[in-house]
Amino acid sequence: MNQGLITMTQKELSRYEIIKRLIKKEINGTEAAKQLGLSVRQVKNIKAMVKKYGAKGVIHGSRGKSSNRTIAKEIIEKIKRIVEEKYNDFGPTFASEKLEESHQIKIGKEKLRQLMIGWKFWEPKPRKKNKEYRFWRPRKEQYGEMIQFDGCYYPWLEGRDGSNELCLLSSIDDATGKIIHLRFVHDEGIIPVFTFWKQYLEKQGKPMSIYLDKFSTYKINTKTLADDPNVLTQFERAMKDLGINIIHANSPQAKGRIERLNVTLQDRLVKEMRLANISTLEEANKFVEKFIPQFNVKFGVVAQKKGNLHQPLTQLVKENLDKILSVKNVRIVNNDFTIRFKDQWFQLGPSQPCLVLRKDQVQIEERINGRMFISLRNKYLDYEVLPERPRKVKMEVIALAKTKPYWKPPADHPWRRAFVRSKIKVEQAVVK
Repeated sequence: MNQGLITMTQKELSRYEIIKRLIKKEINGTEAAKQLGLSVRQVKNIKAMVKKYGAKGVIHGSRGKSSNRTIAKEIIEKIKRIVEEKYNDFGPTFASEKLEESHQIKIGKEKLRQLMIGWKFWEPKPRKKNKEYRFWRPRKEQYGEMIQFDGCYYPWLEGRDGSNELCLLSSIDDATGKIIHLRFVHDEGIIPVFTFWKQYLEKQGKPMSIYLDKFSTYKINTKTLADDPNVLTQFERAMKDLGINIIHANSPQAKGRIERLNVTLQDRLVKEMRLANISTLEEANKFVEKFIPQFNVKFGVVAQKKGNLHQPLTQLVKENLDKILSVKNVRIVNNDFTIRFKDQWFQLGPSQPCLVLRKDQVQIEERINGRMFISLRNKYLDYEVLPERPRKVKMEVIALAKTKPYWKPPADHPWRRAFVRSKIKVEQAVVK
């Protein structure tokens, strides 16, 4: 190829022809600027460059030069090796953060995305076609106005704890998008949920409302009972006692903020715990205490209004919090003053703070610490756990309404001796 030849695009050729006409004074600067879609000042600069360098004057000065942001091949190879060894299943954004944080290599997430796609470490996600229109709900205005809550089953520890999956209970503030509390549990039962909310309430106070799904722990879904306002789940009853409003979502999309949080945590939290070699549920619960502030710095937003709508717990609520957050059931006192509950038998003691009658309805409270309490008319009863089912004692049936037969004592009966002696004395006195 001859050194005198230069490569120009069609746009550059067209620009060169217009500038030549300007130099020949066939058109003025205003007309040239209008044809090129540039300002008059830019046209003057290009005209000066063409006069000085000829056709090369319309070519951008950076043509053929490497960018100042070009990453050296050695650095790219190092990045590829690190990503392949440690972050091959990380997303580009998360991987770029870890490269800067742990390896002091700063690279843009979009640049890394293109590299990872080329290395087959990342597959671009196709855009979803939304077939169903959904109305966007704006955020709440203040912190603590509404808390979204959910439980998510997932192999959070990737089998390092010997189990297939754990349940992560999570709460996020709707106004700020900040995580407030996280806790790993084995299941989404009422006792783990009550434990979660006790920790939440003691730390943050009472939110105005809780937004959650219709899982059986939170709502009765039986058709015959679902519309009865007097029939509540244990969770609804406890929140009602605390004065917290419960809002049930009709679809997962309705509580999209907590659903998207679960997806993000399945990506970031899982990988962070893998890097930290977290292998037990207890270690995971300690780890999230450090993870939450870091997450909130990256993803939290500023609420529309300042302030905190969480209400601090009163002294009375603090004293009765374990009682409120307990599983309550009603049982009947048997004739032998025993109570059966969950295949266990409880014997009420002889001395109680209130009168207990057979067939009384007592309330059994299962506390989150495993203790059991039996109450009647707001008094806690004394009881002991029986090792086995009490034996039934056969008793003769007594007809309380039947009268007793008349019985006349004999003459020598002690009851009649005094009467006989007094009668003899009277008879002797009369004879005299």
